[in-house]
Amino acid sequence: MSGQDIERGQRANKNRTGSSSSNNNGAHVPSPPYLIEDTETQWTSWLVPMFVVANVAVFIVVMYINDCPKHDQAFKGKCVARFLGRFSFEPLRKNPLLGSSSHTLEKLGGLEWTKVVQKHQGWRLITCIWLHAGIIHLLVNMLCLVFIGIRLEQQFGFVRIGVIYLLSGFGGSVLSCLFIRNSISVGASGALFGLLGAMLSELLTNWSLYTNKEPSWKCRHKIQV
Repeated sequence: MSGQDIERGQRANKNRTGSSSSNNNGAHVPSPPYLIEDTETQWTSWLVPMFVVANVAVFIVVMYINDCPKHDQAFKGKCVARFLGRFSFEPLRKNPLLGSSSHTLEKLGGLEWTKVVQKHQGWRLITCIWLHAGIIHLLVNMLCLVFIGIRLEQQFGFVRIGVIYLLSGFGGSVLSCLFIRNSISVGASGALFGLLGAMLSELLTNWSLYTNKEPSWKCRHKIQV
């Protein structure tokens, strides 16, 4: 009886720990189980949300300084959403994107070819990334930044995404300065295109991994013998 109880206890322990293999002599050799899970290390996304907050804050400051009811005497009474006071938008004839005037954007760091090249104000290549022509322009860019940037930051970390964002924005400003000489250029479109290019590059590089990847529910309970 005691021998049977010992044998039953050994079988119960084997069932708890995993499967066992047998050799030619019939002896049972337990093999350690290994649980294979389909998990990926993810970073906590904080840089992209901070970029979004910074862009929104800059837009609020721009609208505060713009003060359409005070400075726009030619279109007096025609500012959009006048109930917002000094945060009201310029008339649609001047800015259909619901934002500030071009003069305010230029004063606060908008990209203009003559000021960068002739007056050597190279800092405008950076400041223009954080300015937006209107609330519609801001919403479109921030939605794209959230959908693209948060996933990339969770996968690759804030350092790489931050570098790509800033370098792409700077490169976009340089191209705008070269090819757009008769108007003011603002917005984070160049930085967003850089993040989009990084996402497409990662997708094409790891295409075989995405197409041949098993569903996670199939991989969770695999035991290597």
